[in-house]
Amino acid sequence: MSFHLNTLIGLLDLEPLEHNLFRGLSPQTGWQRVFGGQVIGQALVAASRTVEHKIAHSLHGYFMRPGDPKVPIIYEVDRIRDGNSFATRRVVAIQHGKAIFSMSASYQKPETGFEHQQAQMPDVPPPEELPSEAELKAQFIDHVPEHVRAYWEQERPIEIRPTDLSRFVDNKAGPAVQHVWMRATGPLPQDRALHQCVMAYASDFFLLDTSLIPHGRAFFDPDLFLASLDHAMWFHDDCRADHWLLYTMDSPRAKAARGFNRGAIFTRDGRLVASMAQEGLIRLRRGEGEAMHR
Repeated sequence: MSFHLNTLIGLLDLEPLEHNLFRGLSPQTGWQRVFGGQVIGQALVAASRTVEHKIAHSLHGYFMRPGDPKVPIIYEVDRIRDGNSFATRRVVAIQHGKAIFSMSASYQKPETGFEHQQAQMPDVPPPEELPSEAELKAQFIDHVPEHVRAYWEQERPIEIRPTDLSRFVDNKAGPAVQHVWMRATGPLPQDRALHQCVMAYASDFFLLDTSLIPHGRAFFDPDLFLASLDHAMWFHDDCRADHWLLYTMDSPRAKAARGFNRGAIFTRDGRLVASMAQEGLIRLRRGEGEAMHR
C-alpha cells in the first residue's frame, strides 16, 4: 500500500473523543483550505461509527466555511433516528468554534426489492489504454502554469486517468462533460463502509471543474474563486474503491455565480454504483475580499 493511501486511511480513522464526538486531522500539504472531499469522507466516517447493521445509502451536505488545515476538525454526530430498516444521522464539522460543514446521512438495513438500471456507461477507452499520472506529468508538467504544476506534482491516494487529454493542452471551450477513471492507489481492507468513505472522498475531484469547460476555464485559473456549496451522494450498489471506476460528470446549468454539476460512478462491467450532485460558487476575482466573501 502506498504512503499516500495509508495517509488517507489514517485521515479517515477518526479519533473518538466522547459519545458522538470525533476528531479528524488534515494532511499538511501547504494548501490554504481543506479539500472538500476530505470533510465529506470524514463526516461519513463519523456518522457510520454510530450505526450498526446498516449501510449508508445517501448523504446531503453543505459547506459553510473554508476548512483550516492547520487545526483538527471536530465532528459532532446527532443520532436523529434509529428504526428497524433505516437510521438517520446529522453531522456538524466544527473548527474555531464554528460550523464549517453539515451533513445528513441515511442508512438502510440490507434488503431486496425491484431493481433496474436505465443509465448506460459511456463508451470510453479502458484505463489500460490511457496514460498514467506519471506519464501525464512527464508529457505536460513543463507546459502548465506554476500553480497548476504544484498541484499535479503532489502524490495522491487516488489515481486518476482522464479519457480526454485535450484540457491538459489548452483551455478551449467545449461541452460540459468529462469522464475520468479512478481508483485507490493500493488495496483497501475488506470494509464496505471504508470503501464508501473513500468513494465519497474521491467524488469531489473534478466535479465543480465540469462547470468551467463551456467557458474555456480551468479549476486553477488564478482569476477565479471557486468553492463547493453543497454535495449530495447516493450509494446504489456495493463496489470496491480500489478497483477501476469510471466517474462521468456533466454540468446542465450555470447561473448567478453558481455551477450545477452531476456525477455518476460505474464499475468496469457497467454497473451504476453511485450518483452525485453538487453546486459550486464560481466568481471572478475583482478584489480578494469581494471574491472570497460567501
